[in-house]
Formats: sequence, C-alpha cells, structure tokens
Amino acid sequence: MDTVFGISYDGGGACICGLPVVVLATDQVNARSILMYQQNLDKIAQLSSHSAMGVSGPNCDLVNFSEYISKNLKLYELSNDGRKLSTHAQANFCRGELAKALRKGPFQVNVILGGYDDMNPRGGSLYVMDYLGSCTKAKYGAQGYASNFCLSIMDRDWGEGMDEDMAVKLVEKCIRELEMRFLINQKNFIIKVIDKGGMRTLKFGADPADN
Repeated sequence: MDTVFGISYDGGGACICGLPVVVLATDQVNARSILMYQQNLDKIAQLSSHSAMGVSGPNCDLVNFSEYISKNLKLYELSNDGRKLSTHAQANFCRGELAKALRKGPFQVNVILGGYDDMNPRGGSLYVMDYLGSCTKAKYGAQGYASNFCLSIMDRDWGEGMDEDMAVKLVEKCIRELEMRFLINQKNFIIKVIDKGGMRTLKFGADPADN
C-alpha cells in the first residue's frame, strides 16, 4: 500500500551548476491489514548529507532495512577517514544486500535511491530497486501501487531541461491522480529535494516529528 516516487531533473535555475538533481516523495501512512497506525511516517531515509532512499514495504522491513543500510554507510565513512561512497556505490551496496538476503531472510522492500555527487560530472542520479535485488538507473520511477497509475504520467510529462518547480508539479500531479483513482486514501505525502546544497524537506502533509 506504500507509494514512492523519484524524479531526476536538470536543475534549471535552482542549481547553479546546471547538473541533474533529485526529488523523492512518499506517502506517510503506516498501516497493516485494516488498521491505520499513523499518518506522519517519514519513509525517506537519509543515507548521507547528499543521498537518501524512499522505501516501500511492511513497516518492520522498511525500518530495519533503512537503518541497516544507513548505519553501514556511516560505518564505512568512519572507517575510511571520512570518505563517502558515491550514489552509484551506495546503490550497488544496497542492491547487493537485497540480493544477499534473498537466500536468508528476504527484505520485503522496494527502493528508489537518489543522491547528488559533487565529484561526479553527472551530478545527481536515481536508482530503482526491487526486493529481488534488481537495480536500474533511471530518470524517474515509482514503487508500490502508484506505479500502476503514475508511470504513464511520468512517461508523458517528464522532459529534459525540467527545473525544480516542474519536477515538484509532476509529483503533485501523480498524487492528485492517486487521490482520484486509487481505492486507498493516502492523504499525506512528504517531498524532499537533493541537490548541491544537500537534502532538504520541501513539504509534507503531516509533520514526522509530531509524536
């Protein structure tokens, strides 16, 4: 029942360097079966100052896998004199852990991982992964039931030269489509942007810090 969106765009005037940057968005519902537990869950896990991943799946696997990946990346940084993995390397580590867990205890999660690399001439990048360990680099992606409704919208409306406003409007268009067509009510979404300045929260339906 989770919804995760990811869009990579050129940055336009919002990015001084003119390199691709990333928007991630997820719903904020924590539910199981017929029960709604909360509506302010943040499903976008920060991996470093310039990378994050949106995760869909059962809440136990979502939290477990998100923390496992983020803490291992932090351990690598501490063990290597502050050296951080690139977004590409983070995606491959994440994919490797999903594949390794298949024959032990699979994580029932699907992931969209995005980040911005200062040292990378390509700037931002976006990777889409599923629970079977497949991974592909993409300009945009959707996980969960949202993919049935929104991938066609992204196919039609995504374009080279998009700026932040256009990318966010595309995400909001997908959210409106879900509100109209999707059986389940997902009224709260959180949207985050990752660019040269790091990760920032653009908007949310309910404050994740409100416990």
